[in-house]
Amino acid sequence: MSVLKQFNLARTSLLTFIKDLDEDLLDQQSKYFDNTIRWYIGNILFINEKLLFVSQKNSQKIPQEYAELFSSDKKAADWTIKAPSLEQLFEDLVDQQNRINSFGELFWKSNVKFKVPYGSVETHEDLLIMLSHREAEMLGKIEVMKQVLDNE
Repeated sequence: MSVLKQFNLARTSLLTFIKDLDEDLLDQQSKYFDNTIRWYIGNILFINEKLLFVSQKNSQKIPQEYAELFSSDKKAADWTIKAPSLEQLFEDLVDQQNRINSFGELFWKSNVKFKVPYGSVETHEDLLIMLSHREAEMLGKIEVMKQVLDNE
């Protein structure tokens, strides 16, 4: 399976699942999880943007506030600014997917210019494989979170 197919499978699965989530459910905090569903959705978007678009001048298209909301060192419980709606996150994810799909073969073969802590990531193609795997893992976590929250 090509790297872009793998990414698109993970992203489409995420979009399909979150499309009909109840907005109220997104911000419920379960004692079993360290953050909320909205935070996990935003974190996927933020991390992909941060890592894939870092070398592309002026190409990061998400609001700067997303760093304050969705960085890995942030918690939804500590937010002091209003988080984006599910609709906005959905649109941002679709836009990001389109931008990722527009990168050419040379980009995917080029080396990343930073050290990635997970495995041996050398090229942008390797990075997309890692991010696709991470996105699929996060979707699984979001699905479990929904089940738990529905039964609490």
